[in-house]
Amino acid sequence: MKLFSLRDASGRDTLGLVLPNDPSQYIDLCATESSIPASLLELITIDPNFALAAKVMQSSNPVTGQMSGITFRTLIERPGKIVCMGLNYADHAKEGGNARPDYPSFFMRGSNSLTAHGAPIIRPTVSDKLDYEAELAFVVGTRAHQLNQSNALSCIAGYSIFNDGSIRDYQRKTSQWTIGKNFDQTGAFGPWLVTPDELPHGASGLRIQSRLNGVVMQDANTADFLWGVAETLVLITECMTLEPGDVVITGTPAGVGYAKTPPVFMKPGDSCEVEIEGIGILRNPIQDAK
Repeated sequence: MKLFSLRDASGRDTLGLVLPNDPSQYIDLCATESSIPASLLELITIDPNFALAAKVMQSSNPVTGQMSGITFRTLIERPGKIVCMGLNYADHAKEGGNARPDYPSFFMRGSNSLTAHGAPIIRPTVSDKLDYEAELAFVVGTRAHQLNQSNALSCIAGYSIFNDGSIRDYQRKTSQWTIGKNFDQTGAFGPWLVTPDELPHGASGLRIQSRLNGVVMQDANTADFLWGVAETLVLITECMTLEPGDVVITGTPAGVGYAKTPPVFMKPGDSCEVEIEGIGILRNPIQDAK
């Protein structure tokens, strides 16, 4: 299933499920089944395996709508935690002048830094060094602590796409990356959540690309992770408990803008896409902060 958060043409917030046989249409989950909340975070909390959504999909008379008439909302609008990884691809570590790491770099994002599929990524007034980063995201479905390799993937509700928009000069002001990763509306997230049954085990072997104004900037594969999804969960839950709706961002491959000669940064009027095989395309225009 592909589930997403939307606002319909009438301005009503609801949850959608992309019709498998016609991706131009969606099932309005809340209109079809009144017990389904309009928040994906709330739905995951009460129904992490999406049994209610599966029941609606089998309904003989679901309420449907056209994808063309909607506005995407941020997939999980206020996650409890957004845990991000850095240096999870050896080639990206190398292009940044780093040795192959023995342990990933972890940092956190706040919910104000998120923006939805189709909504603008905002370049702040204080910097023109807004960079793109194509990343696989996954959302936690059940409470998880001290996981191991054999049970780690069982806590995942689904996978999505993230563009970890980074303000590079601010990222390098300190040894910690957090300040450059938390400008408002720089982290694009969506368009939908794909349930694990539709993807390879641990989302391994998926092609991942970023494109800026149609030009391929990054082109890699999730098989190239230094730490796969299961191992990532083991490392994170050694120290913190993950809760339903928490988001984990798994790092970006080589090809980011600051490492190019000359550097390439996103600017107003640009369009940036991140595509992950089996999941879809996350697309955002770039705008200056007002």
